[in-house]
Amino acid sequence: MSFNEAQISAINHNSGPAIVLAGPGSGKTTVITLRTKRLIEYYNVDPSKILVITFTKMAANEMKERFFKLMDGKKPSVTFGTYHAVFFTILKNAYNYSAKNIIREEQQREYIKRMISKYDLEIEDENEFVSSVLGEISQVKGSRINLQLYYSINCPEDVFRSIYQDYDSELKRNRLIDFDDMLVFCYELLSNRSDILSAWQNKYQYILVDEFQDINKVQYDVIKLLVEKSQNLFIVGDDDQSIYGFRGAKPEIMLDFTKDFVDAVKINLDINYRSTSNIVNSAKSVIDNNSKRFYKDIRAFNQIGNMVDIREFIDTSDENKYIIDSIQKYIEDGTKYKDIAVLSRTNIGARQLIGKLIEYNIPFTTRDIIPNLYEHWIAKNIFSYIRIAMGNRDRFEFLQIMNKPKRYISRDSMGTPLVDFEELRKLYEDKQWMVQRIDDFEKDLQLLKKMNPFAAINFIRRGIGFDDYLREYSQARRMNAEDLLNVITEIQEEAREFSTYSEWFKHIEDYNLELKEQVSSMGKTTDAVNLCTMHSSKGLEYKVVYIIDANEGIMPYNKAVLESEIEEERRMFYVAMTRAKEDLHIFYTKERYNKKQEVSRFVSEISKKYVMID
Repeated sequence: MSFNEAQISAINHNSGPAIVLAGPGSGKTTVITLRTKRLIEYYNVDPSKILVITFTKMAANEMKERFFKLMDGKKPSVTFGTYHAVFFTILKNAYNYSAKNIIREEQQREYIKRMISKYDLEIEDENEFVSSVLGEISQVKGSRINLQLYYSINCPEDVFRSIYQDYDSELKRNRLIDFDDMLVFCYELLSNRSDILSAWQNKYQYILVDEFQDINKVQYDVIKLLVEKSQNLFIVGDDDQSIYGFRGAKPEIMLDFTKDFVDAVKINLDINYRSTSNIVNSAKSVIDNNSKRFYKDIRAFNQIGNMVDIREFIDTSDENKYIIDSIQKYIEDGTKYKDIAVLSRTNIGARQLIGKLIEYNIPFTTRDIIPNLYEHWIAKNIFSYIRIAMGNRDRFEFLQIMNKPKRYISRDSMGTPLVDFEELRKLYEDKQWMVQRIDDFEKDLQLLKKMNPFAAINFIRRGIGFDDYLREYSQARRMNAEDLLNVITEIQEEAREFSTYSEWFKHIEDYNLELKEQVSSMGKTTDAVNLCTMHSSKGLEYKVVYIIDANEGIMPYNKAVLESEIEEERRMFYVAMTRAKEDLHIFYTKERYNKKQEVSRFVSEISKKYVMID
């Protein structure tokens, strides 16, 4: 096994702080495991005094397995674990906690659901809202933010603070902790109990941290306490791959590392062993546009390879058809499905492509939840409008849409399992303006009955006013209205080719069944095209990579406004580009949802020297 100069320097590092900048494909796992072996065999460090921390349980287990292989079957008592596992061990010893004290995810969600029911919040997708609120609670705890200074993006500040405090009180009352409490409580314990801190400092005298760019404030604060005495902190990471800002990851912690550890040795792993030279250089030309970063002159070990393929398409449909043809050609030429990945900014990005993969019987797998367009609450509302227009009088269907847009019809007026318009008019006969609204509602439904699906959705949106409702809902929830309007536009476009409701509903039923079959077959076949978001692709590599929908508003995402947010989006694009080993395709469209689109600024930043533009 041969190593470059920087790798040898990192592997041989003995004591004191060190920062190892490990670019994509530079062999960081090899460096961590071999340095651990070197500490034991060459520097005579007691294995039980070595702690290796990484972010996921899977990564910790893989690291441990690779280390044991290096040790020729011996299994020294080095601790490999996640932050949560290590910090919980410290808490267990201090507070006699057990696994029973860790709140389960379903319990968390139940607590939040109970708490939000006290407030008059207009929520369409309860699960999505609960996830968002839990994410914000995690941000506050993980970044140790003063609750009074935190401004929620999901609900009014006073409501969020009340939910947070109620949730916290409920945990304490039941002697439960969540994953963020493990970090916060560990910091508080070690800060306040010097005896306990000293014991753990003696226990772990050498600490190695993987993926350091993803660390949050409280994790770093605990690590600093643990190494305060020994100063033996060896961190490995790449600030250019810090893409978890939404989880509280702060790349500036890594950038400022040498301010906290002024004697730190800095080692730059600058040779990429994964990708061809054209891919490495094109990715470098993008990331060099970020200003807050360590400068790195990354070089490729491999040959020049194929030029990066950048293509413009008329629309998503045109793009997807080309991807299908291209994948089929790769397969004919001997490439395996599993060596191909399609990367998108969000899990919604590949939604239309999934339909095409199913249509052409191309196996696929995904690390993310597969989004079903027809399961979206907006789709369900459209279905309710159409079913009622077709004669359905079920109370449930009416409740879905009777006030979208606002008609001020009370839920109490729907007291029977079936709704009768005449009975509704009688209930409101003393309010002529309400009777008029009910009349208009019924007339709209009669018009809908005679339309084809595409025209019906257009009428629901503009004639009935559903688009206005979506804008109001977005404003109340502090969402980007375009995100919801794009969903309904996609539903409308999907409905365009069907002339009757029955045809459209039959297509939806068939699609749902095929999607379920595809999901159930995942894992059963090892040879399948990989569909990943840019986030979930991190740490992976593929022979062939397609980056789809590289347009402004998607990359960078339209929610990214601040320079720091744009820089994180650029890092995400860089991560996506550097997943490719041999062939990198980057696609963008001229149109999306019948609106003109601009190519992503990140595509424009790629040096033309490494690109084949169609």
